[in-house]
Amino acid sequence: MKAYVIKRYGRNVTFEVADLQQPALGERDVLIEIHAAGLNVLDAKIRNGEFKLLLPYTLPLVLGHDVAGIVVKVGPNVKRFKVGDEVYARPADYRIGAFAEYIALNENDVAIKPNNITMEEAASIPLVSLTAWQALIEMAKLKMSQKVFIQAGSGGVGTIAIQLAKHLGATVATTTSKANFDLVKRLGADIVIDYKNENFETILHNYDVVLNSQDTVTLKKSLSVLKPNGKLISISGPPDPSFADEIGASWIVKLLMKLLSLNVRKTAKKFNVDYSFLFMKASGSQLSEITTLINAGEIRPIVDQIFPFNAINEAMAYLETGRAKGKVVIKIK
Repeated sequence: MKAYVIKRYGRNVTFEVADLQQPALGERDVLIEIHAAGLNVLDAKIRNGEFKLLLPYTLPLVLGHDVAGIVVKVGPNVKRFKVGDEVYARPADYRIGAFAEYIALNENDVAIKPNNITMEEAASIPLVSLTAWQALIEMAKLKMSQKVFIQAGSGGVGTIAIQLAKHLGATVATTTSKANFDLVKRLGADIVIDYKNENFETILHNYDVVLNSQDTVTLKKSLSVLKPNGKLISISGPPDPSFADEIGASWIVKLLMKLLSLNVRKTAKKFNVDYSFLFMKASGSQLSEITTLINAGEIRPIVDQIFPFNAINEAMAYLETGRAKGKVVIKIK
């Protein structure tokens, strides 16, 4: 099968085409013929080598954390899917590889594709929607009438998180550029802040939840907008000791995470708020819940550009400009 691989880590590393064998199929695996794959900042960070301690992959490596396609083969113990099903998924860590013609995934990580969107739109959904779900529903337990600050509202996670928060009945504030005000308002944002010319920390007060996706400076400012006992959930770091325990990290990695998050945790304690780091996990059951919302029109995918498979390097370069509204997708079949 045709795939695009990286052979080493580095910021200037490009994807190279390779001819690989189709992945082996486990007893509870489904083999998916990939029609489209979404690009994520996570792919760039892994390529850059930023996750070598957390995710020690073997090189050469096929990246890709968002997949949509058709089931072409099932393992002997698969119960939820059959050949011909249109599906989508966020592959589990160590089973990533959406930048290829085929991928084998455990059935528990896969969901039936929403029936009212295209394959390309479906490929834009899994990672960002699961991130939003796990942050707002699992960790924050966001409720009706609560207030949530979602940073970077026009980005991949932001566009889905705003819609999910509105579905839950929350008041939503977000940051973006003036050019994207109309977009985030259509998605449901109640308060929109121009991050280039306004300081959100002087505008927002007594918020219940912050979903942080920016740098440490923004994170620390965000702690001040929370009410006492509010929650800040960060998807951009720094990782905290709880996350180290969750992944069973070695003592040296646990120590490193403790040191990296020390200042943030101290600041959070000063404000009497809770800080947590989220590294989202694959979940077919949660993705099925999201499918229901998409089919009902509660959430819609936002795709900025679709690139052909052989333009994957151009697609990644565009993603890294940070200008994409929603997601960048590659069309494979």
